[in-house]
Amino acid sequence: MNRRIFLFFSLCLLPAFGYAQTKSTQVSPPLRDARPESVGISSERLARVDTMAKSAIDNDDLPGLVAIIARKGKIVYHKAYGVSDVASGRELQEDDIFRIASQTKAITATAVMILWEEGHFQLDDPISKWMPEFKNPQVLDNYNYTEGTYTTKSAKREITIRHLLTHSSGIGYGFIDGDERMKLIYKKAGIIDGWTTKPVTNEENIKKLAKLPLHFHPGDKYQYAEGLDVLAHFVEVISGLSFAEFLETRLFKPLGMKDTYFYLPEDKIERMVTVHTPKDGKWIKYTGHPEYYDADYPIKGARTHFGGGGGLSSTAMDYATFLQMYLNGGELNGVRILSRTTIDTINAFQVEMNDSTHYGLAFGVINEKAVSKGGLGSAGTFAWGGYFNSSYFVDPKEKILAVILKQTRGQKNDKTGWQFKQLVFQSIDD
Repeated sequence: MNRRIFLFFSLCLLPAFGYAQTKSTQVSPPLRDARPESVGISSERLARVDTMAKSAIDNDDLPGLVAIIARKGKIVYHKAYGVSDVASGRELQEDDIFRIASQTKAITATAVMILWEEGHFQLDDPISKWMPEFKNPQVLDNYNYTEGTYTTKSAKREITIRHLLTHSSGIGYGFIDGDERMKLIYKKAGIIDGWTTKPVTNEENIKKLAKLPLHFHPGDKYQYAEGLDVLAHFVEVISGLSFAEFLETRLFKPLGMKDTYFYLPEDKIERMVTVHTPKDGKWIKYTGHPEYYDADYPIKGARTHFGGGGGLSSTAMDYATFLQMYLNGGELNGVRILSRTTIDTINAFQVEMNDSTHYGLAFGVINEKAVSKGGLGSAGTFAWGGYFNSSYFVDPKEKILAVILKQTRGQKNDKTGWQFKQLVFQSIDD
């Protein structure tokens, strides 16, 4: 069957089956506003978040930020401070849209686990079963800087789906890679590391990536990698849909995430927050890295590449909705996205990041050692962030989630990342 015909029938049939997501016997209502005290949060202590935000803006540490906090399914804080664009002075709004960069990774992992629940594969299956280009992977041995050539040795094992989910595949990360050799190899090959305005597809990008050497033997250790971009194309291979279409029909629409996209519709472009960087004591528009990407990617370009590692843009409300589904054990508003047992697997120990944090299948998860450090939440709290200075965390024990969205690169005095966590947890009053 021709792919266009397949896609037509797929999109026609999906609505009849509730976008293939099932109804749940649990019906947790969508996030809605409530008095902080109704869910054990002190309004007086929560006001310290206001003080933090105002101070960051007044001191010119940031152009602006949006923060949202929810406990027990109730929003107790959702505010915007500062401007969305310094040049125009447009005031930042709560529903403005931010590039969430690596916050995309958890969404991609969720898509993979939706298909896993349907029995399409096992986590320890080799990715080459669906993408033969990854068969017989090679590990980087020697690199000649003068000639830009390298030698390799055969990897001890195949790359599995679990390796790709847990950043233990040995795949590199191009322009943010810590190994200069990998940066050069990826640049020469023209690999897209997160987003692009160029007319490149996931399939084209990943087939080139598959030919490149690995840092180390798959499964040997944790190292932040481009594995989620590989998995975005894997979702396309399994589902027969583009990655953008899969997310829209299987995750965003069922959850009511109406402002999350790879590329913004024309009528929402004005809500896109500008990325800023400091220069000569002022905030100016950040235009990206000329050798690697254009920071205007969500609003212009070919719109053909859907980066599973960092390509999405979203709002604080939409991302909080996604996290609330996890906090509910995989369900929201009577729609079952994942089983509670799958959520347990996702957050279970997979790979050690450091002595206080492990990486599961979608998030970094802290243990008791992290609790003793203070301001990070209870054991089991999961979190991550994005390249443009955004972050989030979810504490299942306290039933609390929080998202703080910013759009900066090269920031020097921003303390809101660690302050926000600390101030959220000190506001608990029950």
